[in-house]
Amino acid sequence: MSDRETPPATTAPEAPAGAPALPAEALRIASGYAFAGPALDLGALLWDGRCLPDAQVRIPLPMLNRHGLVAGATGTGKTKTLQLIAEQLSAQGVPVFLADVKGDVSGISAPGADNDRIRSRSAEVHQRWTATGFPAEFYALGGLGHGIPVRATVTSFGPVLLSKVLGLNQTQEQSLGLIFHYADGKGLELLDLKDLRAVVAFLTSDEGKAELKELGGLSTATAGVILRSLTAFEAQGMGAFFGEPEFDTAELLRTAPDGRGVVSVLELPAVQDKPQLFSTFLMWLLADLFHDLPEVGDVDRPKLVFFFDEAHLLFGDASRAFLESVTRTVRLIRSKGVGVFFVTQTPKDVPADVLAQLGNRIQHALRAFTPDDQKALKATVRTFPDSAYDLEELLTGLGTGEAVVTVLSERGAPTPVAATRLRAPESLMGPLEPAALDRAVTDSALFERYAQAVDRESAYEKLQRREEPEGQPEPARRPAPRRRPTEEEDTRDTRGAKDARGAEDDASLVEQAVGSGMFKSLARSVGTQIGREITRSLFGTARRRR
Repeated sequence: MSDRETPPATTAPEAPAGAPALPAEALRIASGYAFAGPALDLGALLWDGRCLPDAQVRIPLPMLNRHGLVAGATGTGKTKTLQLIAEQLSAQGVPVFLADVKGDVSGISAPGADNDRIRSRSAEVHQRWTATGFPAEFYALGGLGHGIPVRATVTSFGPVLLSKVLGLNQTQEQSLGLIFHYADGKGLELLDLKDLRAVVAFLTSDEGKAELKELGGLSTATAGVILRSLTAFEAQGMGAFFGEPEFDTAELLRTAPDGRGVVSVLELPAVQDKPQLFSTFLMWLLADLFHDLPEVGDVDRPKLVFFFDEAHLLFGDASRAFLESVTRTVRLIRSKGVGVFFVTQTPKDVPADVLAQLGNRIQHALRAFTPDDQKALKATVRTFPDSAYDLEELLTGLGTGEAVVTVLSERGAPTPVAATRLRAPESLMGPLEPAALDRAVTDSALFERYAQAVDRESAYEKLQRREEPEGQPEPARRPAPRRRPTEEEDTRDTRGAKDARGAEDDASLVEQAVGSGMFKSLARSVGTQIGREITRSLFGTARRRR
C-alpha cells in the first residue's frame, strides 16, 4: 500500500439475525455515528445498563486532525484506549506518536494474548479480534532507558521552552532570550548546556558586558540565577538530553513497507520522576513539527496523530506567553495534517483556550470522593453537549474499559454523547520483555544514526580560544566520535569530493566545508553565520531548513 492510497473504510459487524430493535433514543444516538467514510471503531453503545453491539461508536478518520482529549481517573483504561486508537490509525496508514510514561505501551509491537476476558469483550461489542503486532520504533530521552536516543540542541530547543524546564520567571526568561539572540548573531552555536553556560559567563565578563551594552545588558544577578539553574539541572543528569546528533522529527512521519503507519513510542519510565522535563520535550517535538511541515488544509487522513500524555504537567505554573504559544500551536497545526490528543485525568487540567480547540472527547470514569472531586465532576459535565444521559451519575459508574464519547461527524458537527463499551486492543496489553525491547531498538535502521553522541566545536570551544593569551599554543581539541555515514551522506560526500577536485588549489577551508555533506547535515540542527540565518518560532525554537 503506498502512502497516498486510502485504505478501505472499516465497517461495523452485521447484527445477528433476529436481533432486537434499538430503543428510540439509542437509535438516535447510533445514527449520529453512522459514517460513510473511513473511521476508527471504538466500541458498542451502552444504554439503560445494556451493551447494544449493533450500535457501533466510531470516529471519522479525517476528523482525527481536529484534536481531542482522553481523560479519566487512574486505572480506568486510558492507556488501553490510546493503544486501541493507535492500532487502528496504524492499520489505516497513519503514523502515531505515543509517550509511554509507565512503560506499558511497548507491547503494541507484539501480537496480543488471547484469553477469556478478550473473548468476552469482543463478543459483547461484536469485534472480530485477531492478535496483531504493529510496526513500532522505540525512543528514549537522551538515551536514558530503552530506546533510540532523542536529543535536541540548546539552540533548537530555544529560550522559552528552556525557561520552562529550568523554572525561570518572566524576567529571567527575557534575559535568556537576549542571551540566545546574542549567540545567534555571533555564530556561537549552542549545542549543549556547557555552550550556554560559557556564553552566560562571557556576557557577565568585562568584555561581554560591553558587547551587550546597546541591547540593555544582562544583570549579574539574573545571570547568576540562570547559571545556578543550569548547574542544578546538569547535576540531576539532565545534560544528556541536549546535544548532537539532534533528533529529526520527520522520523515520526514514516510508514512501514506494508503501508501501515509506524507507531513511535517514547519510553519515559527512566525519567518519569522528571515530569516537567519530559512534558516540555513533548512540546518541543510538536513545535518542531509545526514549523517544518507545509500547510495542507483538510486532508482525507492525518499525517500524524500525536498523543500528549500527562498533559497537566505541561500547563502547571506556565506563563501566559507560554500558554498562548501552546494554544496557537494546537490551533494552527491542524492545517498541517497533525492531530493532537491531550491525555490527562480531568478536562480542568487543560486551559479553556486549549480545550476549545479539541473536537473529539473520550471521557473515562471519574471519582468523586472529596469536595474537590465533586467540583471537578460538575465542571466535566458542563463541558459536554446536552445529553440524554445523567452524566454525573454515569461518569462515576463507568467500568474499566468504558467511556463517554462525543466526536466530530464527517461534516464537522458534534455527535450525540454516547456511553461506550470499548473494544479490546489486538496487540499485547503490557510491556515487551526487556530483551525483546532492546533487540527492537538495536535492530532499527535509526539506531546507528542517533545512538552515538557527538561533541563538535561550538560556543564553548570558541570562547575558550578567545580568552587565551596571544602566543599561547592552541590546546588539542577533543575529536568528535566517528560514526559510519548513511548512504545519503556517502552520496553527498562523494559528489562534494568530485566538485572539490575541480576547485582552485587555494580554496578556503570554509568553502570546502560548506560543500560537504556533513555541513549540510549539521546545518539542519543549528544556526551558524556560515550555514544559515536562524529564525525562531512561537516558542523561540530554531526553525530547521531540511
